[in-house]
Amino acid sequence: MAKVELKQPIVEEISNSIKDAQSVVLVNYSGLTVEQDTILRKELREAGVQYKVYKNTLVRKAFNELGFNQFDEALNGPTAIAFSADEVTAAKLMTKAAKDYEGKIVLKCAFSDNAYVDKKGVEALATMPSKEELVAKMLGSMQAPLSNFAGVLTNLMSGIVRVLNGIAESKA
Repeated sequence: MAKVELKQPIVEEISNSIKDAQSVVLVNYSGLTVEQDTILRKELREAGVQYKVYKNTLVRKAFNELGFNQFDEALNGPTAIAFSADEVTAAKLMTKAAKDYEGKIVLKCAFSDNAYVDKKGVEALATMPSKEELVAKMLGSMQAPLSNFAGVLTNLMSGIVRVLNGIAESKA
């Protein structure tokens, strides 16, 4: 069997991971100790982020097959990839890791919303709230007027009951 045929399933695996993820963050991971790498992988796994190291040529081929050649330049040197089911988790965790392990983890770029995102874009993604946080804030904002209205009605009803009790006590 030719080498190309052996590598094609790996390229397909990478392509499928890219398609299934909402965001993909590429980092340079050189200099991490085994202990640091284990801690990082554990944090990522607990957050639902898949963290893998593939050969750059295979990742490049997967991106090229998907129609993206902007990643060719970033796919040089030691590269690790974080695949996330949402738009911001991988960016947040990898940006935090870049700060925690300064010089050992360096952000390269990302793939989010079917587009190439540069290093500054990854840092911007890391500061954004997740979709769930935004939905919760929106629902809280929508619920606040209703809660206030219910409070006003409750106070109004309490006032009426107090007045009626006062009248009943004065007649008794």
